[in-house]
Amino acid sequence: MDETRHLHVRPMSRRSFLVTAGNLGIGVAFGDLLRPALGAVMARAATGDFRPNAWVTIAADGIVSIMSPASEMGQGIMTTLPLLIAEEMDADWDRVRIVQAPSDAETYGNPGFYGIQLTGGSESTRGYYDLLRLAGAQTRKIILASAAGLLRVPASELITGPGQVVHRPSGRKLGYGEIAATATLPDPLPQATAADLKPAGQWRYIGRRDILRIDVPSKVDGRAIYGMDIQRPEMLYGAVLRPPVQGERPEAIDDAEARAVTGIIRILPLSYGVGIIGETVEATKRAKDLLKVTWSTSSRVRRYTSDRLIEDYRMTAGDIGRDGVTAYSEGDAASAIAGAATVIEADYMSDHVAHATMEPMNATALVMGDRVEIWAPTQGPTGTQHFAAGVIGTTPDKVTVHTTLLGGGFGRKAEADFILDAVSLARDVEGRPVKVIWSREDDIRHDKYRPLAAQHLQAGLDRDGNIVGWRHRIAADSIFARTMPELFERQGGHDDVVTEGAHVNYALPTHRIDYLRQDNGLDVGFWFAVGVGYTRFGVECFIDEIAAAKEIDPVDLRLELLRDQPRARHVVETAARMSGWTRPREGRALGIAYSDAFGSHCAQVAEVSLDRTSGAIRVHKVWCAVDPGVAIQPRHIEAMIMVGITNGTSQALFEQINVVDGEVQETNFDTYRVIRMSEAPDIEVAVVPMAGSPVGGMGQAGLPPVGPAIANAVARLTGGVRLRHYPFLPERVLKALSA
Repeated sequence: MDETRHLHVRPMSRRSFLVTAGNLGIGVAFGDLLRPALGAVMARAATGDFRPNAWVTIAADGIVSIMSPASEMGQGIMTTLPLLIAEEMDADWDRVRIVQAPSDAETYGNPGFYGIQLTGGSESTRGYYDLLRLAGAQTRKIILASAAGLLRVPASELITGPGQVVHRPSGRKLGYGEIAATATLPDPLPQATAADLKPAGQWRYIGRRDILRIDVPSKVDGRAIYGMDIQRPEMLYGAVLRPPVQGERPEAIDDAEARAVTGIIRILPLSYGVGIIGETVEATKRAKDLLKVTWSTSSRVRRYTSDRLIEDYRMTAGDIGRDGVTAYSEGDAASAIAGAATVIEADYMSDHVAHATMEPMNATALVMGDRVEIWAPTQGPTGTQHFAAGVIGTTPDKVTVHTTLLGGGFGRKAEADFILDAVSLARDVEGRPVKVIWSREDDIRHDKYRPLAAQHLQAGLDRDGNIVGWRHRIAADSIFARTMPELFERQGGHDDVVTEGAHVNYALPTHRIDYLRQDNGLDVGFWFAVGVGYTRFGVECFIDEIAAAKEIDPVDLRLELLRDQPRARHVVETAARMSGWTRPREGRALGIAYSDAFGSHCAQVAEVSLDRTSGAIRVHKVWCAVDPGVAIQPRHIEAMIMVGITNGTSQALFEQINVVDGEVQETNFDTYRVIRMSEAPDIEVAVVPMAGSPVGGMGQAGLPPVGPAIANAVARLTGGVRLRHYPFLPERVLKALSA
């Protein structure tokens, strides 16, 4: 099917998508929303380069510079998005240079995030896909029109090849650099619509395995600039001592010893801690250790103990009589379950986990009057502008954000707390930049953790074993209530990122999802795969429990329930075939799980063994079949799936944050356990896109299935022992074995 018929933008439905002439560049209309996406079109930049639009600059030597609007944090987006423009404009990829887009949501905002610059939710490719292809198509039409003027021929007689225009009747050629050196923009500007996009059969770059990532060479040879690498003239360093319990404030500060440290310039109280400014990192660290602070004791987080609360959450989720917010409802699931011949129910729980990015939180800020300049590894330039403006008392347009490479993000660097540290301290030494670098201990103890969550699932079966009712209740704190309170209120108290993934595409005649918000004061945030990472744990383990009750193969049950989902069936069948699903293993067993999160279909089979003496689980291999819709970079998709599987195995087996009376117990990697290289499973990935499908998100798609696949494998290995609490710590496994 022609690819141009499958333009897709999320989360708003598209009424029209049209490239227009004039000052608006590309105008993207979503209902009543109309915003400029290319900015003012410039005929020639001050350097003499040719700028067809705000995304592309062509130099006289033929070098094409393409803006990358998303944050690169190891997911390869700095290659994927510019590749879409290069494809449609017929650029020579070997002569393309990528430029990180400035903080300018009006021009470079993501349609998938309501027009702001934010990288997360596996939304970058899905959000920008149509927009950037159209930008490339418009660029190509401008180049053709400009070349037609130079050659004095009709544009209809011209075609493009990589980096050049060819006049078909005469064979004359013009390189893009030659056009850039002398051409002017046509007036009026050519328009581009979906009809101008290349069909899949004409793609030069999309789908090729030999397109390498742009960011990798500089990371190998050390040229890459992360936030921590930023150096500015007359730069100072900053640190912030935070309270041991979130929400407390400094009441008394004894800083005599800290001020005596050589190189310390300022120590200042903040509403949330104590700031230190010095000439070196070492000085600020030493001074921070010497501070003696009396903290307030009024924070309600002091009553927060995670072991106790998870049990409270479990009881809340399982109390069917307790109302929550109905997140989804199809049919009368309650009545169907009440009248069922058999009712199956189970509880699933998941602990807090930390982001633990290899590059800790850091930012550099310079305050000059009412203007702020920031260099940071941020996922959210737009949010950074707004929060920084609030600190200084200025407007967001006076805040410039330079987005560096991110040494891991996983949603943590969409937050602004580390940005505010740098801006708050820089305000006190106006005119000198201040770089704040969090210690690993700061990073672990003051994270915005994945929510503590408990789930209760119920299914009603008729006398023939058919599912007639499905109910999924989720008790967890809200991320949106803190980060987007207005949206949270508009949604009637529902947090759809916390419940994301509970809505499944299995054939269920009645289906209801309830969200029961828990509010105990601790900040929670977006973590890799967010809600899907634990909701699919519940769903996919529960599917296996139903299969066991029906005494049928769990693969067969999934295929039965996915009878109207060809893409889903294909990945389930492929993963089962890859693993040799029916072949017996000595001392090992296989488990399967499936996910359609982020618009990509992903099935995984995990092979595990179990030490029944220690309770330790070993994951030997994971087979994965993934359908991303449009496989823009198949080789990179394989790599991203491996990242998700490795991360998912880590959080399923090891990762856990414990909070006791408001204080986080873990401080560094000696106590916050993550997967070791020796523990990582072998991984085999098959990318199996189904023709004509819309592009899906890939950054997090590999994580949701692996945890439930491991749990399901343990159940098959042990004759039905169910692991229902993330992480599967050895002591929890032993307890389940002895139950």
